[in-house]
Order: sequence, then structure tokens, then C-alpha cells
Amino acid sequence: MDLYVHILKLCAGIGLFLFAMYLIEQSLKKLSGRNFKIFLQRTTKNTVGAVAGGAIVTGILQSSSMVSLMVLAFVGAGVFTMKNALAIILGANLGTTLDSWLVATLGFNTNIEVIAYPAVFSGGLLLILFGKREFIQYLSYFLLGFGLLFISLSFMKTAMVEYIQMYDFSIYAGMPLAFFLMTGFFITLLVQSSSVTMALTLTALHVGVLDFPSSAAIVLGSETGTTIKLLLSGIGGTAAKKRVVLGNLLFNIFLTVLAFIFIRPMLMMITDGLKISDPLIGLVAFSSITNFAALLIFLPFLNAFTKFLEKFFKNIDASTAAFIGNATVSEPQTALDLFKRETNYFIYNTMLLNMEQLGCDAAFLQKDSAFLPINKRKKIMQKSTDEKYDFLKMLQGELQAFYLMLRIKLSDEQLTELNQLTSAIRNSQYAAKSMKDIKSNISNLNHSSKNLKFNFFLDQKNKTEKLYHDLGACLISLEQIDLEKLLQAYNNMETNYNLTLNNFYNEAQSVSLEDIDLTTIINFNRELLSSNRAMVLAIKDFLLNEEQSLSFNEKRMI
Repeated sequence: MDLYVHILKLCAGIGLFLFAMYLIEQSLKKLSGRNFKIFLQRTTKNTVGAVAGGAIVTGILQSSSMVSLMVLAFVGAGVFTMKNALAIILGANLGTTLDSWLVATLGFNTNIEVIAYPAVFSGGLLLILFGKREFIQYLSYFLLGFGLLFISLSFMKTAMVEYIQMYDFSIYAGMPLAFFLMTGFFITLLVQSSSVTMALTLTALHVGVLDFPSSAAIVLGSETGTTIKLLLSGIGGTAAKKRVVLGNLLFNIFLTVLAFIFIRPMLMMITDGLKISDPLIGLVAFSSITNFAALLIFLPFLNAFTKFLEKFFKNIDASTAAFIGNATVSEPQTALDLFKRETNYFIYNTMLLNMEQLGCDAAFLQKDSAFLPINKRKKIMQKSTDEKYDFLKMLQGELQAFYLMLRIKLSDEQLTELNQLTSAIRNSQYAAKSMKDIKSNISNLNHSSKNLKFNFFLDQKNKTEKLYHDLGACLISLEQIDLEKLLQAYNNMETNYNLTLNNFYNEAQSVSLEDIDLTTIINFNRELLSSNRAMVLAIKDFLLNEEQSLSFNEKRMI
């Protein structure tokens, strides 16, 4: 029974450690906002910067899996190149060892009460008294996570000491190092956290269950075990995502095999060369040195390695989506960022389709557009107008399905942004539908031999083309559009609708027109207004913030 209790206590320590890491990860992710994503995107300009960025961000967030999943989403969406994405992930492997240094230096060599209890007390008190404020809430989570991290280590250490007194571990003394290597792999595979494996190994090393070489072998095994989460996330993804996942797996296997071959000389260098007598410090030094050395060896061959990976997986993308297919709701802010890019892509293709149906020149939209290569890859320009419309309908369906999964993962502020983006998609789709409904009217007016009908169409076409030029310029630059100018454009459409129709009636009195001609023009004018109105609303929802959008709704003419 006592043995069972000690095992349960050890499991409780592992669970508490995982919970503490979760609190720290979530709090830092919220407190940092989008700064880490912006930082990563800025550092990907060169390989060294990408490695450093991955190491720094992971060192702060203490989750290489989180950083890797975020990068995986962005590389699939084309934000990062595959080469620099690999460099970031390689840097993340190094950055994750910072937590090991924290555990080794403070977790076992410092009075636990001095660190853990004040942190838990402060975190709990702040959460109860001021937890409604978001910053205080996540600061409290960080303090609670920090304190619980060391309390969990105390649990594991106590359970291990009591367990060793009841169980004979000498039977493992003669086991080959390969046994411990596989042990590290399977432990990490089970708990999906190399930090937990390191904490358990440090605990076992501290109480004498393991010796230095066996502990080092377990840590090496965890290097490959931690790649499984990323491997699973790449299943069903794009070719780019699969290549990055494969690259990460091959690198970690390379690291593990190379370090295992030279494990004894490396350990001798640490103990004799660096004169590190504390086995705990020696173990984390081994982990950091191994990752750093593998990085130095691998970086010169990164270009060749990238070209090698490009031989794998064909670019088969059945999805209409360009960005959200690479997102995961387990990383909500990244998913929201990609949802916004997809919304931009949706509006862009809607404008192209509508201008094509009216016979407008859309060259300005395609010039230097970031979406042009995507459309070339998907062969959008080769599709008929009906096929393009079906493409938009399918894309809207994918966006709506992703919206339902993502909305439950977001904060209130993020959900407001998501709802506004979804409104932009609905309005954009309505703009496309209204234009599609007058396809026959457009053809009739554009090819009419009656000047009144043709000139009416030409006038409306030119006005719409100017409107799209103004809206498209804002869409391409992603600059926040001027609220008053947008309101003016919208209200002018409403004012001119009846005016245009009245002018037509006045001119029609002196011209012989059939009843069907009148119906065609009235229907065309009404649906074109509906389409243009919806397009302005789509741009409004996409580019204006919540406050400006509400102001627009209050001031616009209905």
C-alpha cells in the first residue's frame, strides 16, 4: 500500500508540474499579446536571426511545442519560408533548455518555501481581489504557475526518496545506455513534454536513482519524443507543413544519434574539462551543449537540407482556403491572424470577380498583390465566372466551419474581431451573389444597340470601377480607411440611386423602349446598388475597428 501511495504522489507531482507549465505558458502568451509573433516575423529576415528569435521566444514562453505549432501554421500560410521556419524551430529546441537551468539551479538547491509559497500566496490573493482585470488575472496565473512548479518538484523529490527506500533499483544498474535512451523517448511520448522528462530525470539523479550517463541518455531520448506532437499536427496539412515537420523530426533524430555516439566523451568534457562537479548542473549543461553543437553543425547545411525536403510531398491542396488550412484552434491568436488574412483573400477575389463580370479593368488589384501567386497556384484566373463564384461559396463554407471551431477558444475582444471578420465575409459574398444575379442584365445592356441602355450601363460601370479602385487601394495597403470618406461613398450611392433612376425615366420619355428594357435597367440598377453597398460594408467590417464600425452603422443612410 505504501508503494502505491508513493507512486500516486509521484504522479501528482507530474500532474502539478504540467499544470504549472500550462499556467506559465498561458499567462506569458496572454501578457505578451502579439509581440512574440511580430518579433518572430521580424527576425526571419536571415537564418541566424530566425534561430535567435526561436531560442529567445521559447526561452521566455518555455514551450517549444507552442512556438513550433505557431511557426508551422505560418509556414503553411506562406508567412515564413520553409528554411527560416526550420531555423526558428531549431532555435526553439535550444531555448527550451532554459527551464531546465531554472529547475536545476533553484528547484533542488534552494529552500522551496522561500520561492514557492510567497508566489502562490501572491498569485491567489491577486486573482481573488483583482482577477477581473485581464492583466492582473494573467499575472496571477504566472505567479501561481511559478510557485506550483517548485511545489511539484518537491512532490516528485519526496516521492522519489520514499520510493527508492522501498524498491531495489540496482537491477537497472547494468542496463545499457540504449535502454535509458528509449525510456526517455517513451516518457516524453506519454506526457508530451520534454520539460517533465527533464524534471523527472533531475529528481531521479538528485536522489541517486540514476547515475550521470543514464540520466543523459534519458534526456537525449526526450529530444526525439517531443517531436511527436508536431508530427501529428502535420498530418493532413499542406506539403510545406509536412516538409517542416519532417525536417524537425530528421534534425532531432540526427541530434539524438550523434550525441548518443559521443555521449561518454561529452560527459567527460563536462566533468573534467568544464570542472562541473554538480551532476544536476552537468545534466542541463549536457542538454544545452548538445542542442547548441547540433545547431552549429546543422546550420551550414540548412540550404541543402531545405532543397532535400522539397523532394518530399507533392503540392496537392484540395482545400479552397489559402491560410486557415494551416491554422489550429489550439493556438487561437495565430488562428485569428490567419483567419483575417483569409478574409482579406476572400474580399480580394470577390472584387476581382465582380469587376470581371462588369467588364472593368482590374489590373490595379493584381499588380504586386501578395495573393497573385496563390491564385496562380490554384489556377483561379483560368476558371469561368461561375466556377469562381463556386470557389467563393466553398471558401465561405470553410471559413464558417472554422469560425464555429475557433469562436469558443477566444477571449471577448478576440471574438468581437472574429465576428466582424465573419460579417465582412458575409457582406462580400452577398456582393458577389447580387452581381451574379444580374449577369444576364449586364450582358444585355453591354451589347445593346440602344444608346440609352448602353450609356446607362457605361455610366454605372464607371462609377463602380471608381468605387472599387478606392476600396481596393485600402484593401491592398491594409491601411485603416478614413471613416468619413467611407461614409460619404456609401451615402452617395444611396443618394444617387433614385437620382440616377429619375434621370433615366426623364430620358426614356423621348425614346422608344420595350417594357422588358425598363425591367432590365431597374433590376440592374437595384442589384448593382445592393452589390456595391455590400462591398462597402465588407471593407468597413474588415478595416475599421469596432468603435468606428459602430459609428459607421449609426451615421449611414439606410
